[in-house]
Amino acid sequence: MHGGQQRPERVVVLALDGVYPFELGIPSRILGAADGRYEVLTCTVDGRPVPTAADFTIGVEHGPEILETADTVVIAPVTPARVTAELPAAVAAALARIRPDARIVSICTGAFVLASAGLLEGRRATTHWQLAEHFCRMFPHVDLDPDVLFVDDGRVLTSAGAASGVDVCLHLLRKDHGSDLANKVARRCVVPPFRDGGQAQYIEQPVPETGAASTAATRAWALERLDEPLALADLAAHARMSLRTFARRFHDEVGLSPGRWIVQQRVVHARRLLESTDLTVDQIAGRVGFATGASLRQHLHASIGVSPQAYRRTFQAAS
Repeated sequence: MHGGQQRPERVVVLALDGVYPFELGIPSRILGAADGRYEVLTCTVDGRPVPTAADFTIGVEHGPEILETADTVVIAPVTPARVTAELPAAVAAALARIRPDARIVSICTGAFVLASAGLLEGRRATTHWQLAEHFCRMFPHVDLDPDVLFVDDGRVLTSAGAASGVDVCLHLLRKDHGSDLANKVARRCVVPPFRDGGQAQYIEQPVPETGAASTAATRAWALERLDEPLALADLAAHARMSLRTFARRFHDEVGLSPGRWIVQQRVVHARRLLESTDLTVDQIAGRVGFATGASLRQHLHASIGVSPQAYRRTFQAAS
């Protein structure tokens, strides 16, 4: 458990004016389904009801003082119209109550709140892809990655739009308590335990023409052969398409190039093996199709920012 605590970890969700109701409820729905491992509470900056992005107002039981007791604080997102470079005084005062050792998580536009508070200075972070350029103009000293679903930068985690709040909460579960519990919660909530890819797959991708041949069967075929070279020519031949047609159709369906998708799938498979086996890094690299252990280390670090050894220690400790 985070911080070595025996009691349930207290997660406090901060609801600001203009909050999106769906995202506000994600921490309670996901972490609240984790067999009592977390206590999820919701607060506002003054204890009063807040208007939401929908046609109703939400009243909560707690004011900002509850933030002082939080092990993890989640900043729920607000409508872009509420985003400002300078925090309202009440919001700044509420954030100042957060303990220095507390973990902080943002969903979608919540990253703007953290950046305005100076909590993302020099850190890697993400937010909704539609707001990425605006974010970079406002906060040039934040290392923004607009493609990923979430970023774990140690004490501070940021996630992209809407459902990526589910992804980051499941990631917290995996990190704190291991994959078995995270998978159990995902099944209970009928969501995927781990979504492959990043935001790019959701950015205005054209719908394949009706009747057009799909690359789905070739993707399934490739997943069974990740330890093989899997050149573009091999994939196109399996799909019985020209190289150009296959590459275009693959990107239309997945939002990534075939090569990048294969690297992602190899990293996903390597993570599973790091969590569930005692194989060496070199052995895992061979099983997932990376030429060397060094190549696996490079790709894993580029994907999630940690080494294979650190990743394995995290999940062995959480199991």
